[in-house]
Amino acid sequence: MKAKTVLPAVAMTAVSMVLTLAVVVMWLGTAVPWPVALVVGLGIDGGWLATLAYERRLAAQGDHSHVVTGVGWCFGLVAAGVLVAHALTSTGSAGAWLAVAWLPIAAKALWLVHGLWERTALTPAALEEIRGIQQEARDEAAVARARLRAEAATEETRLAAVTGAGARVARVQAKTAQTLAGAWSTLEAARAGEETGRALTSVTARVTPGVTPRWELPVWGPVEPVSAPALEGPALSDEALDALVEEIRHSQIPALSYREMASRFRAAGHSASEVRLRAAWKRVA
Repeated sequence: MKAKTVLPAVAMTAVSMVLTLAVVVMWLGTAVPWPVALVVGLGIDGGWLATLAYERRLAAQGDHSHVVTGVGWCFGLVAAGVLVAHALTSTGSAGAWLAVAWLPIAAKALWLVHGLWERTALTPAALEEIRGIQQEARDEAAVARARLRAEAATEETRLAAVTGAGARVARVQAKTAQTLAGAWSTLEAARAGEETGRALTSVTARVTPGVTPRWELPVWGPVEPVSAPALEGPALSDEALDALVEEIRHSQIPALSYREMASRFRAAGHSASEVRLRAAWKRVA
């Protein structure tokens, strides 16, 4: 990696020095003897090379000198100025010389880039550790994304299952409610029918001789449990049953309903079947 920055700088510096020396010899050779022009050219190149070597030495020690850097840039500007002056005074190929007049400045810029690279360069071990840290971070991010996707898929499946189960329960409840409503509608129609009471009375006539109650089918409502003492009490005659029903019914004003009377009758410890109790109620009422 170091060669990628130092080799272009070395090559451009060498080309710039050769061009500077050639231009000084050709430009000043017509005015002064060529050995003098050669010395001037070598002086410019030598000063540039010396300051460059000193800069490289300081950089190797981790140091930097603004004075040396300024002197080096001065030599580079002098070399570029010589090339520009020669191009402007040349009659045959001014454009070609102007095209290469920027090479000294470019060589200094490349050495600046190489110095910046050296100050930020890392060892292979550090680079390997950095790559390991980056790879670990990428692995953790990938695992986190996979975990989030899996949790989202699981939650979606759970919600779909819950929604499906809820829909099935709702369908079953609706079907049950529809069936129950039909059953109670049929029961209400039978209860309200004129022939229902006569049919039930004819069936139970032998069980309760002399009693012709008006039969009623069950009505939708809360169920009231029968207490234990009501099941254990002695059997009552019809006259005693009628007297108890009358007494309980008129224990409050206004008179109690059949349901309230039946509840108090059994809560008092009396025993009677629902058929006999309802028949006594009808006789009293």
